[in-house]
Amino acid sequence: MWQIQSRGSGASLLSNTDCLSPKQRRWPEDVAWHPQGSLLFCAYTADAGDSQISLIDLNKTAEKERVTFFENKPHVKGIINNISFAPWDDVCFFTGGSDHAVILWSEQDGGEVSWKPNTLHRHLHTSAVMGVAGLHQKQTVVSAGADKRIIGYDVVAGRPAFKHLIESKCMSVLPNPCDFHLFMVQTATPERQLRLLDSRLRQTEIHAFGWKQESSESQSALINQAWSPDGLYISSGSADPMIHIFDIRYNSNKPSQSIKAHQKRVFKAVWSITLPLLVSISSDLNIGLHKIT
Repeated sequence: MWQIQSRGSGASLLSNTDCLSPKQRRWPEDVAWHPQGSLLFCAYTADAGDSQISLIDLNKTAEKERVTFFENKPHVKGIINNISFAPWDDVCFFTGGSDHAVILWSEQDGGEVSWKPNTLHRHLHTSAVMGVAGLHQKQTVVSAGADKRIIGYDVVAGRPAFKHLIESKCMSVLPNPCDFHLFMVQTATPERQLRLLDSRLRQTEIHAFGWKQESSESQSALINQAWSPDGLYISSGSADPMIHIFDIRYNSNKPSQSIKAHQKRVFKAVWSITLPLLVSISSDLNIGLHKIT
């Protein structure tokens, strides 16, 4: 855990937590904050009977007491690629895995690890589910897969609400924080890596954004995006290594700004909610703090 110092001048290390899985000693594949802010949820793998989800309680001071592993193991094989919380009144989260499944986890009465998994679907995707996220509208869960499919699933009705099929594999999905109909999907198409979609429009993408990748033609699922708090900009890491920033208000597929930030590929650059600051991580083992105007 890191704390940003005043006005983004630096960052100080607050704590370390060992959250490796108990059997295989695997690190988390993805993490997500509980909406209340003091709990961190981690997703692992479904292989070898290992724990699939853990909970880190940051209110507990002793490191060994912070991490609790869930007993339920609904995924049947492979890596759990994504975990995200729903933007709904009832607190729940989703996981998407290499077993093609999307799982809804609902909080139950009876303790801090009383979360019940429910399989939303396991056969709508024909390959790994790489990204999953909940939309505000009608309790819809969007999943993006390596099978090139984007599926919106109506949780209440228990059936798909919409489907998109694109020309390349999908690697993540990210709802807009302000316009609840919009979401961005990362794809493997060079110079069209990001697709902006509207849940109200069928079989139609609003716009495509991207960049020319100099170092490699392959697109990595380890590189991710982040929305600005006002929902007007989206940042992306890259292999070049650059941070690319796109303004969704303009009909241009190129970045409105590109920042050379690291010596090796940039995994992600996220926006501070309280400061005009981008925070990036990279395989050069550095954390970057970038003031933006």
